[in-house]
Formats: sequence, C-alpha cells, structure tokens
Amino acid sequence: MAQIFHPSMNTFSKVTIFGSVFMIAGALWFFLTVERSSYVTQAKVVREQPVPFSHKHHVADLGIDCRYCHTSVEETAFAGIPPTKTCMTCHSQIHATAGMLEPVRESWRTGKSIEWVRVHDLPDFVYFNHSIHLKKGVACETCHGPVGEMALTWRENSLNMEWCLDCHRDPESNVRPREEVFTLDWHPKTEQAVLGARLVEDYDIQNLTNCSICHR
Repeated sequence: MAQIFHPSMNTFSKVTIFGSVFMIAGALWFFLTVERSSYVTQAKVVREQPVPFSHKHHVADLGIDCRYCHTSVEETAFAGIPPTKTCMTCHSQIHATAGMLEPVRESWRTGKSIEWVRVHDLPDFVYFNHSIHLKKGVACETCHGPVGEMALTWRENSLNMEWCLDCHRDPESNVRPREEVFTLDWHPKTEQAVLGARLVEDYDIQNLTNCSICHR
C-alpha cells in the first residue's frame, strides 16, 4: 500500500502538538496577566471627578476624620458618600468663590446631588460590609491604601477575589487595634505577627473563606 503522508508529517505533527500546548499556556498566561492589570482592575488609576477633591488636603493636612464625611461607615455596610451640605459646612465660608467648587455650589442651589464617580465599586454579586471589618480591626488604609497621600483618589488594590481571600486566610497580618483603624500611617509597637495573633483571638476573627460569606 502506498504511503499516504510524507515522512515529514511526523515532525510536523509533533511540532503542532507541542506548539498547541505552548500556545494554550501562553494564552492562559496572557489572560491572567490582563485580568490582573490596572487596565481591568483600575488599580493605581486616578478617577476623574466632578470636583477635584483632595484627601491629602482634607485628611492629612487639615486632620479631618474619615467619619466626618463617611458618616455611616461604623454602623452599616456602606461607608456613605457625603451630601453637599457637608461640603458647604466649610465651603460656604472657605474658598466660597473658588472656580473649582462651582459644582458644589450649584448642587447646593439646585438640590441636585453631585454625581461622584465610584472608585471602589464591587460587583453586584459581592457583599461587603464596612462596619464588621472596622469592628474586627481592619483599617481604612488596609483596603483603600494611603488615602492621606492622595491628592486625587485612586483604587490602591485590585479588589479581585484572590486579594480578599489573601486577607481572610491570613487576618493576623492585616488587623490592628480598633482604636487605630482610622489612624493614618499607623505602625505597630510590637511585631505585627504577635499583635495580630492576639487581636485575632481578642476580636474572635475567623478565617472565613467559604463562598457564601461574600456571595449571597
């Protein structure tokens, strides 16, 4: 019987099979790289806002506590976005005619809320509760990054599920005393491992990693 395929097809077949394996691996690597990049996660990307609000100026320079604007953060799941009247408490007197604050004054005149752009916006299928994290000693900076240094606000971390799980699996590395959760640039006086282990026990922190904790 005559040979149907040329002997070189043996080499071609081997190259194709092995090449396919490398191509699939490369495609998977590319997908995961893109999925973790700032292009998808928006981490480290400054979000343009209707008013160029500076956390650095208000928090670090002026010493305004996070809870002055985010009033519900200790009691509810949502931290809260400050209403215009909170801004006007100061800016009816301070920088009252500044051009950059015209959207604030217009909101105050018309009663129409400022359309702030959400920087930390989780998918609708993810449940997150600010109050319980604060009660367990998770600081604002742990998730939101060095807010006191942000002239314009960006998302410090990816907010991917693996990032959340890293903390849930190792809470000892990420907790601090409850009275310090709003403190900027806080550093433990003892080793974090020792302090964290004690706080995990004192605050009854569990390694909650089952799906129903966040996906309800």
